[in-house]
Amino acid sequence: MEHWSVEDYKNYTDKKSTKKAKYRSYKTSIDGHTFDSLKEAKFYQDLKLRLQGKDIKGFCLQPTFILAPGLKYKADFIVFNNDGTYDIIDVKGYKTKEYIAKKKVFEDKYNLKLTEIE
Repeated sequence: MEHWSVEDYKNYTDKKSTKKAKYRSYKTSIDGHTFDSLKEAKFYQDLKLRLQGKDIKGFCLQPTFILAPGLKYKADFIVFNNDGTYDIIDVKGYKTKEYIAKKKVFEDKYNLKLTEIE
């Protein structure tokens, strides 16, 4: 018969209760912001460093665009470049059918190119 310590049992139950993430991405919190994936959180940290180094003017988290009444698209970031331009960024690990459709509507409606970070 195997005997577990309280700590061993707690570690076992913590692992069992962890819900598997869809598309193998895990929500990650940094600076009070919750990101849908570790990749998105790392991109945020890179943006903070770029801002500190004055490589960019600024950035915005999760800007929302209205595509049609009742239909919205939420990008991950807008990055404001030093030359006055900006990039609308979506950090992707997996492209769902819904994302592909919304991307097309967004690009057609706003005549803007969405930059994907894979």
